[in-house]
Amino acid sequence: MSVVALSPDQAQIPTMQEPPYAPPCTVSLPEMCSLLFASLPRSDQRRKGMEYIRGLLEVRGRKSIRNIAALVGGQATEQSLHHFISDSSWEWGPVRRALARYAVSVAPPQAWVVRPMVIPKAGRHSVGVERRFFPEHGQVLNAQQAVGVWAVTEEMSVPVNWRLQLSPSWFAEERRRRASIPDDVSAETLGECALQAVLETAAWRLPSRPVVMDARGGDMTSAVPRLLGRGMPMMLRVDDSLRLSVTDPALRGFDATPRPVRQIMGASRGLQRPVVWPGEGPGAARRSGLVTAVRVALPAPPGRPAGTGPCDLLLLGVGHHDRRRPREVWLTDLTSVPPAFLMRLRGMVRRVDEDFARGADRVGIRDFAGRSYRGWHRHVTLASAAHLLAALGDADDLELDYAS
Repeated sequence: MSVVALSPDQAQIPTMQEPPYAPPCTVSLPEMCSLLFASLPRSDQRRKGMEYIRGLLEVRGRKSIRNIAALVGGQATEQSLHHFISDSSWEWGPVRRALARYAVSVAPPQAWVVRPMVIPKAGRHSVGVERRFFPEHGQVLNAQQAVGVWAVTEEMSVPVNWRLQLSPSWFAEERRRRASIPDDVSAETLGECALQAVLETAAWRLPSRPVVMDARGGDMTSAVPRLLGRGMPMMLRVDDSLRLSVTDPALRGFDATPRPVRQIMGASRGLQRPVVWPGEGPGAARRSGLVTAVRVALPAPPGRPAGTGPCDLLLLGVGHHDRRRPREVWLTDLTSVPPAFLMRLRGMVRRVDEDFARGADRVGIRDFAGRSYRGWHRHVTLASAAHLLAALGDADDLELDYAS
Protein backbone atom coordinates (compact mmCIF):
# COMPACT_ATOMS: atom_id res chain seq x y z
CA MET A 1 0.00 0.00 0.00
CA SER A 2 1.31 3.45 -0.87
CA VAL A 3 1.27 6.32 1.58
CA VAL A 4 -1.66 8.74 1.45
CA ALA A 5 -0.27 12.30 1.38
CA LEU A 6 -2.49 14.60 3.43
CA SER A 7 -1.47 18.23 3.12
CA PRO A 8 -3.04 20.97 5.29
CA ASP A 9 -4.95 22.40 2.34
CA GLN A 10 -6.82 19.17 1.75
CA ALA A 11 -10.34 19.39 3.18
CA GLN A 12 -10.92 15.67 2.83
CA ILE A 13 -9.31 12.55 1.48
CA PRO A 14 -10.23 12.64 -2.24
CA THR A 15 -12.08 9.33 -2.25
CA MET A 16 -14.68 10.74 0.13
CA GLN A 17 -15.67 13.27 -2.54
CA GLU A 18 -16.36 10.73 -5.27
CA PRO A 19 -19.99 10.34 -6.44
CA PRO A 20 -21.96 7.55 -4.74
CA TYR A 21 -21.28 4.11 -6.12
CA ALA A 22 -24.09 2.77 -8.31
CA PRO A 23 -24.10 -1.07 -8.38
CA PRO A 24 -24.70 -2.81 -11.71
CA CYS A 25 -28.26 -3.82 -12.52
CA THR A 26 -27.24 -7.45 -12.99
CA VAL A 27 -24.51 -9.37 -11.17
CA SER A 28 -23.34 -12.62 -12.71
CA LEU A 29 -22.31 -15.35 -10.30
CA PRO A 30 -20.42 -17.30 -13.02
CA GLU A 31 -18.54 -14.20 -14.10
CA MET A 32 -17.46 -13.33 -10.58
CA CYS A 33 -16.51 -16.94 -9.80
CA SER A 34 -14.35 -17.13 -12.91
CA LEU A 35 -12.23 -14.37 -11.38
CA LEU A 36 -12.30 -15.68 -7.79
CA PHE A 37 -11.39 -19.23 -8.67
CA ALA A 38 -8.74 -18.58 -11.33
CA SER A 39 -6.13 -20.01 -8.90
CA LEU A 40 -7.98 -23.34 -8.56
CA PRO A 41 -6.36 -25.79 -10.99
CA ARG A 42 -9.31 -28.16 -11.43
CA SER A 43 -12.65 -27.46 -13.07
CA ASP A 44 -14.52 -29.59 -10.51
CA GLN A 45 -13.15 -27.39 -7.70
CA ARG A 46 -14.26 -24.24 -9.49
CA ARG A 47 -17.72 -25.77 -10.02
CA LYS A 48 -18.00 -26.76 -6.36
CA GLY A 49 -17.01 -23.28 -5.29
CA MET A 50 -19.77 -21.78 -7.40
CA GLU A 51 -22.31 -24.32 -6.08
CA TYR A 52 -21.35 -23.47 -2.50
CA ILE A 53 -21.76 -19.73 -3.03
CA ARG A 54 -25.09 -20.33 -4.74
CA GLY A 55 -26.23 -22.36 -1.73
CA LEU A 56 -25.17 -19.64 0.69
CA LEU A 57 -27.31 -17.17 -1.25
CA GLU A 58 -30.38 -19.36 -1.83
CA VAL A 59 -30.73 -21.72 1.14
CA ARG A 60 -33.23 -20.49 3.71
CA GLY A 61 -32.20 -20.84 7.32
CA ARG A 62 -28.90 -22.40 8.40
CA LYS A 63 -26.31 -22.60 5.62
CA SER A 64 -25.03 -26.07 6.48
CA ILE A 65 -23.30 -28.27 3.92
CA ARG A 66 -26.28 -30.63 4.13
CA ASN A 67 -28.76 -27.87 3.34
CA ILE A 68 -26.60 -26.51 0.53
CA ALA A 69 -26.26 -30.00 -0.95
CA ALA A 70 -30.04 -30.53 -0.81
CA LEU A 71 -30.42 -27.40 -2.92
CA VAL A 72 -27.78 -28.16 -5.54
CA GLY A 73 -27.69 -31.94 -5.87
CA GLY A 74 -28.53 -34.34 -3.03
CA GLN A 75 -26.59 -36.88 -0.92
CA ALA A 76 -23.68 -37.45 -3.29
CA THR A 77 -23.25 -33.70 -3.54
CA GLU A 78 -23.15 -33.46 0.25
CA GLN A 79 -20.13 -35.75 0.41
CA SER A 80 -18.27 -33.92 -2.35
CA LEU A 81 -19.05 -30.49 -0.88
CA HIS A 82 -17.84 -31.64 2.54
CA HIS A 83 -14.58 -32.80 0.96
CA PHE A 84 -14.27 -29.53 -1.01
CA ILE A 85 -14.58 -27.40 2.13
CA SER A 86 -12.88 -29.50 4.81
CA ASP A 87 -10.42 -31.84 3.13
CA SER A 88 -9.56 -30.53 -0.31
CA SER A 89 -6.18 -29.05 -1.25
CA TRP A 90 -7.19 -25.65 -2.63
CA GLU A 91 -5.76 -22.56 -0.95
CA TRP A 92 -8.10 -19.83 0.26
CA GLY A 93 -5.46 -17.06 0.25
CA PRO A 94 -5.44 -16.47 -3.53
CA VAL A 95 -9.25 -16.58 -3.59
CA ARG A 96 -9.41 -13.87 -0.91
CA ARG A 97 -6.93 -11.71 -2.78
CA ALA A 98 -9.05 -12.05 -5.93
CA LEU A 99 -12.19 -11.22 -3.92
CA ALA A 100 -10.54 -8.12 -2.44
CA ARG A 101 -9.40 -6.88 -5.84
CA TYR A 102 -12.84 -7.51 -7.34
CA ALA A 103 -14.52 -5.65 -4.47
CA VAL A 104 -12.13 -2.71 -4.87
CA SER A 105 -12.80 -2.57 -8.63
CA VAL A 106 -16.59 -2.43 -8.32
CA ALA A 107 -16.87 -0.37 -5.12
CA PRO A 108 -13.67 1.60 -4.32
CA PRO A 109 -13.33 1.65 -0.52
CA GLN A 110 -12.95 4.75 1.61
CA ALA A 111 -11.62 2.86 4.64
CA TRP A 112 -10.59 -0.57 5.90
CA VAL A 113 -12.54 -1.41 9.04
CA VAL A 114 -11.32 -4.19 11.32
CA ARG A 115 -14.16 -5.90 13.18
CA PRO A 116 -14.14 -8.87 15.59
CA MET A 117 -16.66 -11.66 15.04
CA VAL A 118 -17.90 -13.88 17.88
CA ILE A 119 -19.29 -17.30 16.89
CA PRO A 120 -21.14 -19.06 19.74
CA LYS A 121 -20.78 -22.85 19.76
CA ALA A 122 -22.51 -25.65 21.67
CA GLY A 123 -19.49 -27.96 21.86
CA ARG A 124 -15.79 -27.56 22.44
CA HIS A 125 -14.29 -29.33 19.40
CA SER A 126 -14.62 -26.66 16.69
CA VAL A 127 -11.24 -25.05 16.09
CA GLY A 128 -10.60 -21.99 18.25
CA VAL A 129 -13.51 -22.50 20.64
CA GLU A 130 -12.90 -21.16 24.16
CA ARG A 131 -15.13 -20.41 27.11
CA ARG A 132 -14.46 -16.78 28.01
CA PHE A 133 -16.04 -13.50 29.00
CA PHE A 134 -16.97 -11.16 26.13
CA PRO A 135 -17.39 -7.57 27.40
CA GLU A 136 -19.44 -6.53 24.36
CA HIS A 137 -21.98 -9.26 25.18
CA GLY A 138 -21.74 -8.87 28.94
CA GLN A 139 -21.52 -12.61 29.55
CA VAL A 140 -19.37 -15.73 29.36
CA LEU A 141 -19.76 -17.57 26.05
CA ASN A 142 -18.45 -20.79 24.57
CA ALA A 143 -17.37 -19.38 21.24
CA GLN A 144 -14.87 -18.92 18.45
CA GLN A 145 -13.48 -15.44 17.92
CA ALA A 146 -12.21 -14.13 14.60
CA VAL A 147 -11.25 -10.79 13.06
CA GLY A 148 -12.45 -9.53 9.69
CA VAL A 149 -11.01 -6.77 7.49
CA TRP A 150 -13.83 -4.97 5.66
CA ALA A 151 -13.65 -2.70 2.61
CA VAL A 152 -16.10 0.12 3.36
CA THR A 153 -17.80 2.72 1.16
CA GLU A 154 -20.63 5.11 1.96
CA GLU A 155 -23.08 2.63 0.41
CA MET A 156 -21.83 -0.81 1.46
CA SER A 157 -19.10 -2.85 3.11
CA VAL A 158 -17.68 -6.28 2.39
CA PRO A 159 -15.24 -8.51 4.31
CA VAL A 160 -12.13 -9.32 2.28
CA ASN A 161 -9.94 -11.11 4.82
CA TRP A 162 -10.31 -13.14 8.02
CA ARG A 163 -8.08 -14.40 10.81
CA LEU A 164 -9.14 -16.86 13.50
CA GLN A 165 -7.79 -16.21 16.99
CA LEU A 166 -6.25 -19.26 18.61
CA SER A 167 -5.15 -19.48 22.24
CA PRO A 168 -2.15 -21.55 23.43
CA SER A 169 -4.48 -24.39 24.47
CA TRP A 170 -5.09 -25.19 20.79
CA PHE A 171 -1.45 -26.04 20.20
CA ALA A 172 -1.28 -29.15 22.33
CA GLU A 173 -0.18 -31.89 19.91
CA GLU A 174 -3.38 -33.93 19.81
CA ARG A 175 -5.75 -30.96 19.70
CA ARG A 176 -3.73 -29.30 16.94
CA ARG A 177 -3.70 -32.47 14.88
CA ARG A 178 -7.46 -33.02 15.14
CA ALA A 179 -8.19 -29.44 14.06
CA SER A 180 -5.65 -29.64 11.19
CA ILE A 181 -3.93 -26.43 12.32
CA PRO A 182 -0.97 -25.73 9.98
CA ASP A 183 2.56 -25.69 11.34
CA ASP A 184 3.07 -22.00 10.54
CA VAL A 185 0.10 -20.87 12.68
CA SER A 186 0.75 -19.81 16.28
CA ALA A 187 -1.19 -18.57 19.31
CA GLU A 188 -2.20 -14.88 19.34
CA THR A 189 -4.02 -12.39 21.51
CA LEU A 190 -7.02 -10.69 19.91
CA GLY A 191 -4.94 -7.53 19.37
CA GLU A 192 -2.16 -9.48 17.66
CA CYS A 193 -4.74 -11.29 15.55
CA ALA A 194 -6.27 -8.00 14.38
CA LEU A 195 -2.90 -6.46 13.53
CA GLN A 196 -1.77 -9.50 11.57
CA ALA A 197 -5.05 -9.54 9.63
CA VAL A 198 -4.45 -5.92 8.57
CA LEU A 199 -0.79 -6.47 7.66
CA GLU A 200 -1.69 -9.58 5.66
CA THR A 201 -4.30 -7.59 3.73
CA ALA A 202 -1.80 -4.76 3.13
CA ALA A 203 0.51 -7.22 1.37
CA TRP A 204 -2.11 -7.60 -1.40
CA ARG A 205 -1.26 -4.13 -2.78
CA LEU A 206 -4.76 -2.74 -2.44
CA PRO A 207 -5.52 1.01 -2.36
CA SER A 208 -4.16 2.81 0.68
CA ARG A 209 -7.08 3.87 2.86
CA PRO A 210 -7.35 4.61 6.61
CA VAL A 211 -7.48 1.55 8.86
CA VAL A 212 -10.25 1.97 11.44
CA MET A 213 -10.36 -0.43 14.39
CA ASP A 214 -10.90 -0.85 18.09
CA ALA A 215 -7.36 -1.34 19.40
CA ARG A 216 -8.15 -1.27 23.11
CA GLY A 217 -6.02 -3.77 24.94
CA GLY A 218 -3.47 -3.91 22.12
CA ASP A 219 0.23 -3.02 22.21
CA MET A 220 0.24 0.43 20.59
CA THR A 221 4.02 0.76 20.88
CA SER A 222 4.28 -2.16 18.46
CA ALA A 223 1.13 -1.75 16.37
CA VAL A 224 1.41 1.93 15.38
CA PRO A 225 4.96 1.75 13.95
CA ARG A 226 4.08 -1.40 12.00
CA LEU A 227 1.01 0.22 10.45
CA LEU A 228 2.87 3.42 9.62
CA GLY A 229 5.75 1.37 8.23
CA ARG A 230 3.34 -0.12 5.69
CA GLY A 231 2.12 3.35 4.69
CA MET A 232 -1.30 2.73 6.22
CA PRO A 233 -3.17 5.74 7.67
CA MET A 234 -4.90 4.76 10.89
CA MET A 235 -7.79 5.63 13.20
CA LEU A 236 -7.54 3.49 16.34
CA ARG A 237 -9.78 3.44 19.38
CA VAL A 238 -7.53 3.24 22.46
CA ASP A 239 -7.68 2.67 26.22
CA ASP A 240 -7.83 5.43 28.82
CA SER A 241 -4.74 3.85 30.36
CA LEU A 242 -2.56 4.20 27.23
CA ARG A 243 0.44 6.41 28.00
CA LEU A 244 1.36 9.15 25.49
CA SER A 245 3.63 12.19 25.41
CA VAL A 246 1.90 15.53 24.85
CA THR A 247 3.44 17.62 22.04
CA ASP A 248 0.59 20.10 21.60
CA PRO A 249 1.64 23.70 22.35
CA ALA A 250 -1.99 24.51 23.20
CA LEU A 251 -1.77 22.24 26.24
CA ARG A 252 0.71 23.78 28.63
CA GLY A 253 2.33 22.26 31.67
CA PHE A 254 3.28 18.92 30.06
CA ASP A 255 6.82 17.75 29.41
CA ALA A 256 7.85 14.69 27.37
CA THR A 257 6.96 12.32 30.23
CA PRO A 258 4.33 9.81 29.00
CA ARG A 259 0.96 10.34 30.70
CA PRO A 260 -2.21 8.22 30.75
CA VAL A 261 -4.83 9.23 28.19
CA ARG A 262 -7.35 9.89 30.97
CA GLN A 263 -5.00 12.49 32.46
CA ILE A 264 -4.41 14.15 29.08
CA MET A 265 -8.14 14.29 28.36
CA GLY A 266 -8.86 15.61 31.84
CA ALA A 267 -6.47 18.50 31.27
CA SER A 268 -7.84 19.22 27.78
CA ARG A 269 -11.42 20.25 28.54
CA GLY A 270 -10.66 23.76 27.34
CA LEU A 271 -9.89 22.35 23.87
CA GLN A 272 -13.33 20.76 23.41
CA ARG A 273 -15.13 21.94 20.30
CA PRO A 274 -18.59 21.12 18.88
CA VAL A 275 -18.38 19.17 15.62
CA VAL A 276 -21.14 18.23 13.15
CA TRP A 277 -20.66 15.45 10.60
CA PRO A 278 -22.83 13.43 8.16
CA GLY A 279 -24.46 10.25 9.41
CA GLU A 280 -23.63 6.81 8.05
CA GLY A 281 -25.27 5.87 4.77
CA PRO A 282 -27.40 7.81 2.27
CA GLY A 283 -30.11 9.97 3.80
CA ALA A 284 -28.82 9.51 7.35
CA ALA A 285 -29.33 12.35 9.80
CA ARG A 286 -26.36 14.53 10.65
CA ARG A 287 -24.59 13.83 13.93
CA SER A 288 -22.91 16.13 16.42
CA GLY A 289 -20.80 15.95 19.52
CA LEU A 290 -17.90 17.45 21.43
CA VAL A 291 -14.44 16.58 20.11
CA THR A 292 -11.14 17.24 21.88
CA ALA A 293 -8.02 17.10 19.69
CA VAL A 294 -4.52 16.99 21.23
CA ARG A 295 -1.19 16.48 19.44
CA VAL A 296 0.73 13.59 21.00
CA ALA A 297 3.53 11.08 20.41
CA LEU A 298 4.01 7.48 21.43
CA PRO A 299 6.69 6.76 24.04
CA ALA A 300 9.94 5.34 22.71
CA PRO A 301 10.11 1.53 22.57
CA PRO A 302 11.90 -0.15 25.50
CA GLY A 303 15.66 0.25 25.29
CA ARG A 304 15.52 3.21 22.90
CA PRO A 305 16.05 6.91 23.75
CA ALA A 306 13.14 9.29 24.30
CA GLY A 307 11.81 10.91 21.16
CA THR A 308 12.26 7.87 18.93
CA GLY A 309 8.64 6.75 19.11
CA PRO A 310 6.15 7.76 16.37
CA CYS A 311 5.46 11.49 16.61
CA ASP A 312 2.85 13.82 15.20
CA LEU A 313 -0.20 11.83 16.18
CA LEU A 314 -3.60 13.19 17.15
CA LEU A 315 -5.53 12.08 20.23
CA LEU A 316 -9.29 12.55 19.84
CA GLY A 317 -11.76 12.53 22.70
CA VAL A 318 -15.37 12.11 21.52
CA GLY A 319 -18.32 12.84 23.78
CA HIS A 320 -21.85 14.18 24.03
CA HIS A 321 -22.82 17.75 24.76
CA ASP A 322 -24.16 16.73 28.18
CA ARG A 323 -20.96 14.99 29.29
CA ARG A 324 -17.67 16.56 30.28
CA ARG A 325 -15.56 13.41 29.87
CA PRO A 326 -15.10 11.77 26.44
CA ARG A 327 -17.04 8.58 25.86
CA GLU A 328 -14.46 7.32 23.34
CA VAL A 329 -10.81 8.10 22.70
CA TRP A 330 -9.13 7.59 19.31
CA LEU A 331 -5.55 7.87 18.07
CA THR A 332 -4.77 8.81 14.46
CA ASP A 333 -1.93 9.98 12.24
CA LEU A 334 -4.41 11.94 10.06
CA THR A 335 -3.42 15.25 11.61
CA SER A 336 -4.20 17.50 8.64
CA VAL A 337 -7.85 16.68 8.02
CA PRO A 338 -10.90 18.26 9.71
CA PRO A 339 -12.37 16.58 12.82
CA ALA A 340 -15.65 16.09 10.90
CA PHE A 341 -13.84 13.80 8.46
CA LEU A 342 -12.35 11.78 11.31
CA MET A 343 -15.80 11.39 12.83
CA ARG A 344 -17.03 10.02 9.50
CA LEU A 345 -14.25 7.45 9.61
CA ARG A 346 -15.25 6.51 13.15
CA GLY A 347 -18.85 6.09 11.96
CA MET A 348 -17.82 3.47 9.40
CA VAL A 349 -17.64 0.94 12.24
CA ARG A 350 -21.43 1.33 12.51
CA ARG A 351 -21.73 0.78 8.74
CA VAL A 352 -19.93 -2.58 9.10
CA ASP A 353 -22.02 -3.60 12.12
CA GLU A 354 -25.21 -3.01 10.14
CA ASP A 355 -23.96 -4.86 7.06
CA PHE A 356 -22.77 -7.77 9.17
CA ALA A 357 -26.27 -8.23 10.62
CA ARG A 358 -28.22 -7.81 7.38
CA GLY A 359 -25.69 -9.30 4.98
CA ALA A 360 -22.88 -11.51 6.28
CA ASP A 361 -25.01 -13.26 8.88
CA ARG A 362 -27.78 -13.86 6.32
CA VAL A 363 -25.38 -15.69 3.99
CA GLY A 364 -24.16 -17.88 6.86
CA ILE A 365 -20.77 -16.36 7.72
CA ARG A 366 -21.03 -18.00 11.19
CA ASP A 367 -22.74 -21.22 10.11
CA PHE A 368 -19.76 -23.51 9.53
CA ALA A 369 -20.29 -26.61 11.69
CA GLY A 370 -17.03 -28.42 10.93
CA ARG A 371 -14.05 -28.68 13.24
CA SER A 372 -11.05 -28.00 11.01
CA TYR A 373 -9.01 -24.84 10.64
CA ARG A 374 -8.87 -25.16 6.85
CA GLY A 375 -12.60 -25.83 6.59
CA TRP A 376 -13.43 -22.73 8.63
CA HIS A 377 -11.23 -20.51 6.46
CA ARG A 378 -12.66 -21.86 3.21
CA HIS A 379 -16.23 -21.38 4.43
CA VAL A 380 -15.78 -17.75 5.53
CA THR A 381 -13.98 -16.99 2.27
CA LEU A 382 -16.90 -18.21 0.17
CA ALA A 383 -19.43 -16.61 2.53
CA SER A 384 -17.60 -13.29 2.03
CA ALA A 385 -18.02 -13.70 -1.73
CA ALA A 386 -21.73 -14.40 -1.23
CA HIS A 387 -22.00 -11.30 0.94
CA LEU A 388 -20.45 -9.19 -1.84
CA LEU A 389 -22.91 -10.53 -4.41
CA ALA A 390 -25.84 -9.86 -2.10
CA ALA A 391 -24.55 -6.34 -1.38
CA LEU A 392 -24.14 -5.48 -5.07
CA GLY A 393 -27.75 -6.26 -5.85
CA ASP A 394 -30.85 -8.07 -4.69
CA ALA A 395 -29.73 -11.68 -4.22
CA ASP A 396 -33.10 -12.90 -5.46
CA ASP A 397 -32.42 -11.25 -8.82
CA LEU A 398 -28.84 -12.46 -9.35
CA GLU A 399 -27.89 -14.53 -12.37
CA LEU A 400 -27.24 -17.87 -10.66
CA ASP A 401 -26.84 -20.09 -13.71
CA TYR A 402 -23.89 -21.84 -12.16
CA ALA A 403 -23.80 -24.54 -14.83
CA SER A 404 -22.96 -22.05 -17.57
